[in-house]
Amino acid sequence: MPHQVISDMEKRMKKALEDLDADFGTLRTGRATPALLDKILVDYYGTPTPLKSLGNITVPDARQLLVAPYDKGAVGAIANAIAKSDLGVGAVTDGNNVRVSVPNLTTERRKEMVKLAGKKAEAHKIAVRNIRRDANDALKKMEKDGALSKDELARHEGDVQKTTDRFIADVEKSRAAKEKDIMEV
Repeated sequence: MPHQVISDMEKRMKKALEDLDADFGTLRTGRATPALLDKILVDYYGTPTPLKSLGNITVPDARQLLVAPYDKGAVGAIANAIAKSDLGVGAVTDGNNVRVSVPNLTTERRKEMVKLAGKKAEAHKIAVRNIRRDANDALKKMEKDGALSKDELARHEGDVQKTTDRFIADVEKSRAAKEKDIMEV
């Protein structure tokens, strides 16, 4: 039973790490990636719709994205939603497509992005620690109910801490890699 608690904890921590990677994907670096547009919602016939479900997003070169909408009537709404976003990118309609140009980041903007990456990483570290607390609480309940001895509880709590330390280190590695990517000119 304690192994089930630790297994569930690891699954939840992996999910938190995957969520961090997805969050980092939406942070703008100097290069164009389709993930930049993941969080943009387009007012599609009165309904906020994720951009990625309205069209195909490709990367023709390092500084440009091309959005090819499935519905050609949505071109204007897509360009408008991208222009209103806080990404700092330019969106131009090009016939039936929308071209998104990704300008170089200024040094000041890079520093802001690094701070934002740090905040996102810290939020995910807190999530990992909360998962650790939940696992420790479950183990303590088992000990209180008589399913575990004090020695077994201490051993399993040690395993929980080792796993937590490993995931915190993974979050830090992801943060450092993203900061390096952002600061790269």
